[in-house]
Amino acid sequence: MFEIKNNELFIDQCSTIELAKKYDTPLYVYSENKIVENLKEIKDAFINKYPNTHAAYACKAFCTLYMCKLMEQEGFWLDVVSGGELYTAIKAGFPMEHIEFNGNNKTRAELELALDNNIGRIVVDNVSELYFLEKLCVEKNTTTKILFRITPNVSADTHEYITTGKKDSKFGIPLDDEIVYPAIKYAIDSEVFDFLGFHFHVGSQLHDNSTHVAALEVILNLLKDTKEKFGYDVKDFNMGGGFGIKYTDADKPIPISEFVDPVMEKLISFCEENNLKMPAVSMEPGRFIVGEAGIQLYTIGNIKEIPGIRTYAAVDGGMTDNVRPGLYGAKYEGLIANKAEEEKDATVYISGKCCESTDIIIKDFKCPQPEFGDILAVFSTGAYGYSMANNYNKNPIPAVVVVKDGESKLIVKRQSYDDMIMNEVL
Repeated sequence: MFEIKNNELFIDQCSTIELAKKYDTPLYVYSENKIVENLKEIKDAFINKYPNTHAAYACKAFCTLYMCKLMEQEGFWLDVVSGGELYTAIKAGFPMEHIEFNGNNKTRAELELALDNNIGRIVVDNVSELYFLEKLCVEKNTTTKILFRITPNVSADTHEYITTGKKDSKFGIPLDDEIVYPAIKYAIDSEVFDFLGFHFHVGSQLHDNSTHVAALEVILNLLKDTKEKFGYDVKDFNMGGGFGIKYTDADKPIPISEFVDPVMEKLISFCEENNLKMPAVSMEPGRFIVGEAGIQLYTIGNIKEIPGIRTYAAVDGGMTDNVRPGLYGAKYEGLIANKAEEEKDATVYISGKCCESTDIIIKDFKCPQPEFGDILAVFSTGAYGYSMANNYNKNPIPAVVVVKDGESKLIVKRQSYDDMIMNEVL
């Protein structure tokens, strides 16, 4: 994916310096080959290894018309969490039967859009939504397939802002007997629902499988109880995503197979031992697919030296195009792309241009002496960069480019000042 030639950083045979010249900076750059390579790992470890399985790309990581088309070509489903993501899939011509809709507070308009387009399944996040969705189905004289998102009451070893499986989480139906079992019966008995089964999502950026395995115990009990209490065979189980990637050398991600195999082996043996029908199994990776496939390019501007304290090298982007360092304290690695082979004899803070003290992209960044006009490449920014981009300080959202085998293609135009104010009214 990366190589260095003549002191310049290349990505998929494209010079990052030439990309910066052609498309300007800040710039999101994605390697299509790396995305496809990550998809292949999922296919080999899960879809092609175990029958009756599929994977749905979690659009929240990076959602564009291009990504929807690529996922269709590669045989992946889509996991959407908003009307906007669903609309993007619709406009891309994505097969509606291969879409699942997550989210803890889907609006009436969003659910109507899903029902009107006959999407594959809706993941019901709470009992209130269950009743509301049934009402909508009756009004529209239609039916839909549903799963229940369950809160498994497990704690993941990740940042507190991206753990989602604890009992006090805003996501999912709690496991209290007086809540979950009446909801299951209600869904089974409803004339407008095809109740498929259960879903969990325990957190994000996980580097071991212990949380998934612990959460599976909850699902196994629900499979058995649903059969014993209601005589109903659960048809589907979604294990969520959260599979970690490498941002810095401190991260030690594991192969996708180390998440999948323990879950599948335990599920298969449990169903055999308890004479239960084996459900179809799915997952919803997002960051794993696009995270390491993307980089960001910036142009270094002003250099500020504070003697005895630190040096700041400011870039032409920041928390408007990558909010994760300010939001989560996320850490990244980078390289001055036009000085890729030079000695790293300086230590600086890479700061963004926003009016916030927390707008620091990389702390204690080791690099050659930075100069005005240098091009900075920041690695592993493919997930939750563009998708969380914003117009704070009225900064335009950058362009997005895909590279493959020495060729580049613009897939999202750079936002203009006119674009930013087009919906404003005097």
